[in-house]
Amino acid sequence: MKRKPDLLWILVILFGLGVVTTGYAQSLWANKTDAPVELAQLQQQSTAFKR
Repeated sequence: MKRKPDLLWILVILFGLGVVTTGYAQSLWANKTDAPVELAQLQQQSTAFKR
């Protein structure tokens, strides 16, 4: 009878999938010319100066 995978291996696999998914998402994000986060930060800075 096969032994069930240890919890450690499950966590390692989940961590690896998270790293791969994050890398893929960042590569897609870098290809975009209009990054919403940068725009949001610029808008917050401009509203801070208006006060």
